[in-house]
Amino acid sequence: MFLLSKEKKLSLTTPVIMGILNSTPDSFYGKSRVQTEQQAVDLAGAMLESGAAIIDIGGQSTRPGSERVSFGEELERVAPVVRAIRRAFPEAWLSVDTYYSSVALACIGLGIDMINDIDAGDNDPKMFRTVFDNEVAYVAMHKKGNPETMQEDPHYDDLMGEILDYFNQKKQEYRKADFANWVIDPGFGFGKTTEHNFQLLNQLQKFRQFNKPLLVGISRKGMIWKTLNCTPETALNGTTALHMAVLDRGANILRVHDVKEAKECIDLFLALKA
Repeated sequence: MFLLSKEKKLSLTTPVIMGILNSTPDSFYGKSRVQTEQQAVDLAGAMLESGAAIIDIGGQSTRPGSERVSFGEELERVAPVVRAIRRAFPEAWLSVDTYYSSVALACIGLGIDMINDIDAGDNDPKMFRTVFDNEVAYVAMHKKGNPETMQEDPHYDDLMGEILDYFNQKKQEYRKADFANWVIDPGFGFGKTTEHNFQLLNQLQKFRQFNKPLLVGISRKGMIWKTLNCTPETALNGTTALHMAVLDRGANILRVHDVKEAKECIDLFLALKA
């Protein structure tokens, strides 16, 4: 299994790490945030050195209760960071976390390899064509509702059934367009209660039916710190414990704040499975 971006290829024969880098003032975990281009280059370099295969650059927070920012403001935040990191690390895989096709197109022009879209194109019909025409990889995420209100009593009659149906629909859409270069993100914490998140994790292996890379983003999220009665800042141990569980259930990409610890988790998982 692998991902393509223009002439580049990323092997997913073993699990890989996507490191989180936020050019935002309000993302929920402070150590992921940068305020200058040099801070961005330094953080990206540290994550790459620690074992990250992908750097995921975000220009707005999508934590529960966050408010949307305009595409113009998001682009102002991410474009200088993308440019600086690409200049410093010309061979690195770079991703931009956006649901705006205009931001995606501009960042593709700056040399990014992947679009990570929490909307999966549902609210921007130009997104799919932007990704397809420019031959970059694409992460399609499931969510219920919008970040502003998605955690206000989310309800499912059949949690797994609804999420699997959602990705079956995406699979049909992409197959018709002959687009195979996409990744599934089941959307932990996006319109899901803590109970929903653990149900989803426990049945994660069901996504193997799609034969697509599976990205999991649970790093320091509420399902961990609420269960442990701690804080995002003290949720690293819980994150690592659940990373082992998602790897065992088929995760190919771990989206994380703490690259070194995630890399150690993957190394131990591979040793266990050898």
